[in-house]
Amino acid sequence: MPIARPAAPVRLDAIELRVLHLPLVSPFTTSFGTETVREVIVVRVRTADGDGWGEIVTQQSPLYSSEYTQGAWDVAQRFFAPALLDAAAHALAPEEVAGVLEPFVGHRMVKAGLELAVLDAALRAESRALGEYLGAVVDRIPSGVSVGIQRDPSALVDAVGGYLDEGYVRIKIKIKPGRDIADTAAVRDAFGAIALQVDANSAYTLADADTLAELDRFDLLLIEQPLQEDDIVDHAHLAARLRTPICLDESIVSAKAARDALALRAAAIINVKAGRVGGYLEAVRIHELCREAGIPVWCGGMLETGIGRAANAALAALPGFTLTGDVSASDRFYSRDIVRDPIVLDGGHVRVPTGPGVGVEIDPVALEDATVARVELRR
Repeated sequence: MPIARPAAPVRLDAIELRVLHLPLVSPFTTSFGTETVREVIVVRVRTADGDGWGEIVTQQSPLYSSEYTQGAWDVAQRFFAPALLDAAAHALAPEEVAGVLEPFVGHRMVKAGLELAVLDAALRAESRALGEYLGAVVDRIPSGVSVGIQRDPSALVDAVGGYLDEGYVRIKIKIKPGRDIADTAAVRDAFGAIALQVDANSAYTLADADTLAELDRFDLLLIEQPLQEDDIVDHAHLAARLRTPICLDESIVSAKAARDALALRAAAIINVKAGRVGGYLEAVRIHELCREAGIPVWCGGMLETGIGRAANAALAALPGFTLTGDVSASDRFYSRDIVRDPIVLDGGHVRVPTGPGVGVEIDPVALEDATVARVELRR
C-alpha cells in the first residue's frame, strides 16, 4: 500500500533549527545510560503557504546510535539544509527529500526530521492529515509504555504498577546483564498475565544465550535487540535457540536491512522507528515489506516531543502495526510539552491526530523556554 496520493511540492524559503533541553519527569535508564534531560533538535521549514515542523530524534551522546545532537546540528546546517534549500528554489515535494539527501552517507535521524518538516508543511497547505496521507486505518491506537531500569526489582514493580493503573495496555521493561531474570520475574509474579516484553538495547552477546533462554519461561511477547546492531547472523543463531520471538530495533536502519534480516530469519518481529530508518516514508516501506511477509511490526519511540509523538501515532495507525507500540502519552516523559494539545491516554489508547499535517500546534512560549540554540538558514 504505497502512498496513494503524494503531497504537492512546496517552495522552501528558510529552515530553522533549534536545540531544546526538556527535563524528564523522572530519570530514564537503559542498558547504555541514564537520561534526565532530553536534548533534541526541532526543525521548522518556512514556505509561502506556512510553516512545517519536524523533529530530529538524536540524543546528547552517541550511545543508542552513532548519531548525536551536536553532530546532527552540524550536518544539518552545513550540508542538509543548504541542499534542500537549493533543491527547493522552485518547489520540492516531500517524496523528493530523501533523493536530495541520498548522496550524503548516514545521518538518518537528521534526514527524517527534515523530511517530516517538509511533509508537515505540504500537508498543512492541502489541509490533509498525516494519518490520511500515510494510509491510517484506525482513529486510535493501543498504547504501551517503556519502563527504564530501576534501582531494584521492587522499585520496578512499583513503577510498572503505576503505569498499569494509568491504563497502559502493554509493558516493556529495559534489561541488561545482571538486571534481567530477577527483574522480569518480579514483574511477571506481581502482575500475572499482562502483555510484557523486554528490551536489551544491544547489551548482550551470543555467549549470553543461556541467560536469554531463561527468559522463555516468562511467556514474553518478544525480546528486543538482544545483540549488537551489526550482529544479524548472530541474531539468527540466537533466534533458533529461543522460544521467545526476537524483535530487531537498532539493526533495522532501512527497508533493505529489514529485508536482509527477514531473509536470514534473524527477526520474527520488527520495531519501526521513523528516525532510525531515515523518515516516515521509509518507515512505510518497511511496514509494507513486513506486511507482505507476514511479519508483525510495532512503532517504537525515541522520547519524542509532541511533534514526533503525533507523527508516530499516525504511523502506528497503518494496518500492519498489529502489536502495541511505545506511543505513550506526553506526560510519560514531560511535564511540559512544546505543543498546545499534548498526546493523552484515553482508555489505554491514544488518538491519531486529524488536524492538518502532523496535527499539532506548537506552543511558542514552551518552545522558546526550552530552546538553548537556534539558527535559521535562508536561500
